[in-house]
Amino acid sequence: MSTTNYFTRVDTAVGPSGGTSAVAPSMAALVAQLNQGKGKNVSFLNPFLYENASNGIFNDVTQGTNALANTIKSYEAAPGWDACTGLGTPHGTAILNQLP
Repeated sequence: MSTTNYFTRVDTAVGPSGGTSAVAPSMAALVAQLNQGKGKNVSFLNPFLYENASNGIFNDVTQGTNALANTIKSYEAAPGWDACTGLGTPHGTAILNQLP
């Protein structure tokens, strides 16, 4: 999932964020909606997501980095899976429609 201009609230502070800490709540919410949409627990999704990544269930993010100013070297986004964006940003409706 892309985290550009992703704002989070921690206690009373609101500010831009990124990385796993920002995206994990969104992915958890998506899985909860998938469970609701299917009327059952969709269970462990990783095998399904990787097997169906080329079936239009992700937006492939091909530009950008996960750089933070003045820190360690970052990863670059690229076509397909990459260490910066993984599989890309999920399309919830497409995932729901393709789940068994």
